[in-house]
Amino acid sequence: MGSASLSSCLQSMFVVLITLYRVVGWGPAVDDPTKGFISQYLNESNLVVQRPYDIVSENQRYSFKNGVHKLWVLNTDKPHTPVSKTKPRTEIRIHGYDYSSGVWQFEAYGYVPCGTTGVCVMQVFGSDPPHATTLMLRVYNGTLSYYQAPVIVPNIYDRWFKLNVIHDVEASRVKVYIDGVLKFEALGRGGHSHYFKCGVYAQNNSSYYMESRWKNIRLLKKCD
Repeated sequence: MGSASLSSCLQSMFVVLITLYRVVGWGPAVDDPTKGFISQYLNESNLVVQRPYDIVSENQRYSFKNGVHKLWVLNTDKPHTPVSKTKPRTEIRIHGYDYSSGVWQFEAYGYVPCGTTGVCVMQVFGSDPPHATTLMLRVYNGTLSYYQAPVIVPNIYDRWFKLNVIHDVEASRVKVYIDGVLKFEALGRGGHSHYFKCGVYAQNNSSYYMESRWKNIRLLKKCD
């Protein structure tokens, strides 16, 4: 068999394998979690940056360049308000779309550099006491977890990943998609008001320096 014929045969086999991977289900099922949702209008005023209260200039903990939001914080930093008893954070809080009913979705591309650990990088705020949040996605030594466990993605460092988080208030359910694949579902935690946040918020056993990056942030609501 000539080299040209062999090459053509190998290409045909490759096409067959890719088709089987996608259609038969050899690979993970990739879905469009935004189907049936309506994108909400966001501008700069809707993306409120919370940072340590003693940091005078925002650019000491946040930058926005070439469409990328970069947020960082030190574990020795102050809370975001003088009266807060929480740990240090630099987060984008989606403002103007607090919700108490319906099905809402956060979508963005995230990036966590190697070395950042013991930190919440995304949260759904609001719940019934004694909790403060319905969902936290944390990073511990390269794993992306639901709070401290279970692990959702075993290796999240140094790569862009697409994140979709859906919160169904009435059904009291949250779903987490990574790169279009449903990775995790959990029960809600109640609460009368909710909103989404992303960035870095120190948790237990945090690294001295914590950073995450975000781009193409979207907020969506399911059609009524």
